[in-house]
Amino acid sequence: MRSDPASPPAALRLKLDTQALAANWRALDAFAPDAATGAAVKANAYGLGVHKVMPALREAGARDFFVAHWGEVNEVLAHTPGGSISVLHGPLTADDCAFARATGVRPVINSTFQAQLWTDAGGGPCDVMIDSGINRLGLSLPQIGDPAVRALQIDTLLSHLASADEDSAQNAEQLAIFKQACAALPARRRSLANSAGIGLGEAYHFDLTRPGLSLYGGVPRPELTNAICQVAYPQAAIIQLRDLSPGDRVGYNATFTATRAMRAAVVSIGYADGYLRCWSGRGALQSKGRALPLLGRVSMDMVVVDLVAAPELREGDWLDIPYALPQAAMASGLSQYELITILGRRLHQS
Repeated sequence: MRSDPASPPAALRLKLDTQALAANWRALDAFAPDAATGAAVKANAYGLGVHKVMPALREAGARDFFVAHWGEVNEVLAHTPGGSISVLHGPLTADDCAFARATGVRPVINSTFQAQLWTDAGGGPCDVMIDSGINRLGLSLPQIGDPAVRALQIDTLLSHLASADEDSAQNAEQLAIFKQACAALPARRRSLANSAGIGLGEAYHFDLTRPGLSLYGGVPRPELTNAICQVAYPQAAIIQLRDLSPGDRVGYNATFTATRAMRAAVVSIGYADGYLRCWSGRGALQSKGRALPLLGRVSMDMVVVDLVAAPELREGDWLDIPYALPQAAMASGLSQYELITILGRRLHQS
């Protein structure tokens, strides 16, 4: 019988600070002391790994979890057999309903079609999403009077804020619409605030908050700045050193030309790992806090950096990829959400 050897260590790694993750959940919980605090763990816990994130969140005190797809349920369920899991996209088929009833997870009902589908499958506890102005998933106010909706056994009545990361008039408008829905549709609990919504204050907290981004180090509002810690620390190894001469060009389309003799390093990270081309010409890796600017364009699997600030580095040495989400968002032009969810699976977690 064939026995394949174990893979060598990766030249990419992601250090996950689970203590910071737990501290972020507790900080968000303290912002809304009269509400329960859930956790969005969709998209493989925002790309950081359900198998790493869920134990830390459970130990911190989280009991309510949110995923987007039915295919995400089993991995989360393995870590919280007695917890509460809601599937935000809701059921589209009878098979979805049968799976929900068999596992005890709750579908989030977003339309009259889904309400009828759930009832026809035998019903049971579910959540309901109200569209209060984002015009994505959810029932409009007139639709909550539909007989199929009125027949639902609603655990949590939800809505989602569109502009909570801004001081926008839309926040108050959505709050007013959600309050109308709460008055018209009985439910055991009500939930409006995501991470940014928690920062908007008590009026938005209701019975349950649903942080996502801020659990993982994102700071969507200034009120959260001093409360949220960085969680993800990506690193990549140097795979080759190069001595450049004046006139040597680096990378695709020769966007960088050396004007002096310089030592450079080829580093094992690229856009296939979530370090996108937008970092070209503006990003820098680090060694012991020293900035090593990128030279030329980001490739699929590698970048080239200037070693003038760290001439002692050699092949196999590790470099830090600055990834404090608010600062990385400003530097790259990407949103904090994109930055955290696009980190590639080739990064070995430690």
